[in-house]
Amino acid sequence: MTRIPVPVGTFARPSRGPQLTFVMTAVAVLALGACGSKKADAGGERPKSAVTAGGQSDAAFTEMLDHAAQSCPPSAPPEAPPTEPAETPPGSVEADVEPIAPTAGPEVELNARDWCASARHEERIAQALWNLQGPTPAKVRTILHDLGYVDDRIHDLRQTGASTRFFLDLRDKGGRLCLEGSAAGERTVIDPCVAPATGPFTPGGPKGDQEGR
Repeated sequence: MTRIPVPVGTFARPSRGPQLTFVMTAVAVLALGACGSKKADAGGERPKSAVTAGGQSDAAFTEMLDHAAQSCPPSAPPEAPPTEPAETPPGSVEADVEPIAPTAGPEVELNARDWCASARHEERIAQALWNLQGPTPAKVRTILHDLGYVDDRIHDLRQTGASTRFFLDLRDKGGRLCLEGSAAGERTVIDPCVAPATGPFTPGGPKGDQEGR
């Protein structure tokens, strides 16, 4: 309570009656305030629960995915990359050989939005893992958390020799993007892969072992 000083010596001392009334009123206000505080402590304010914290993490993860794909084309069915005949050097005999277009893998199975976002995820993860010394699963998981990837989307995190392998399920807005990573310092490799359109994510499954770009 803020106190306002009153100069003495100029005014006559007031009677004790108003002072006593003021003191009793102040005590009553303090008592009511203490009672209200106890009620609030007993059940007025709920502590933050693990569910709330998890919901905030999910929201932050979704926001991170949107940020990575913010300037990418909208989701659309994947299109096979165009094929062009190889140029024949001058003076050579032209052969009737046409290049074979890929029929499976990220290039043809990911839509334009996923393909664009994949490059951004690959770059930010590779940069974060590039200088990691002794890339154990615990260290790799910590870095992935710092980048915004949540545990529910991190799969098959395991150490193989001097590297740690992992998969990331990045399916969003109907896409099928996943990443396969190998954290090994300067030999870190992050490749795109294709996850099932629906259902649980299975690391290394039929759609998880597709070749990278």
